[in-house]
Amino acid sequence: MTQITLGLTTWSEHPALIDGQRQTTTLNEYAQHFPTVEIDTFFYALPKSATVQKWLTEVPRDFQFIVKAHRLMTQHENLTEQDSSLAEVFQKYRDAIMPLIAAGQLKCVLFQFPPFFDAQLDHIDYLRRIRLLMGNLPIAVEFRNASWYQPAILQPLTEFCRDLQLTLVAADEPHDTLTSVPFYLITTNPKLVMIRLHGRNREGWDHPDKEWRKKRTLYRYSSRELQGLATLIQNLAPAPQPQEICVIFNNNSGKDAAPNALELQRILHLEFKGLAPHDPEQLNLF
Repeated sequence: MTQITLGLTTWSEHPALIDGQRQTTTLNEYAQHFPTVEIDTFFYALPKSATVQKWLTEVPRDFQFIVKAHRLMTQHENLTEQDSSLAEVFQKYRDAIMPLIAAGQLKCVLFQFPPFFDAQLDHIDYLRRIRLLMGNLPIAVEFRNASWYQPAILQPLTEFCRDLQLTLVAADEPHDTLTSVPFYLITTNPKLVMIRLHGRNREGWDHPDKEWRKKRTLYRYSSRELQGLATLIQNLAPAPQPQEICVIFNNNSGKDAAPNALELQRILHLEFKGLAPHDPEQLNLF
């Protein structure tokens, strides 16, 4: 039977989880509600091992982390003479996430590629290289260029991801812009299907000013939209049925991710086991 899990991007910006008492939530408070979290820290810089170890002390043993790949690994930036070789970049990254791997609490590494990463042979070869450099670690890939979803490309892409055991992320976002892709929900990795919800703010998606990131994810899903999403999840065609479907809410510019996730949890009648106890002192029971 497929397990459905829900999570949010970051743990610190969800006042709804603590009844709006303050704006910042702790990792332990977050882990009292959801069994997984997505962290973008690694995209910008690799945290120290001690920092990652501290995260593990604040959550129960079943809690899982989704970590973004570093920007050099997703080609958002090119290697310079000051940088190490690509293989060394990947090795340093693997060293940084080793505490999560050793604890069995790494759900996957998320490679979210830039809009200019399109469906060309060099980029397909790069995906093969990623799998080689990451070994057997769980990987999810999210494309932001519509060329990957052209009819002539989509079926070979699906089979390619299956061969490499890459989870092809289904991204929910406005689907008629230059930098967006269609929602495509399919099992390419029998262990994990991932849905990332960015919101459907059409006006804000391609916002030109410096605030584009905040404008893009300024969106609150309606109950009807969440019900439609729940139906899609429940009707995911077996190919085969995955062990887990993980839904990540990234629509948080207006602090809407947590309320939306809690509502979807109610719609799907989900009960998460092994969450953090409300008394942090009880963590030693895990």
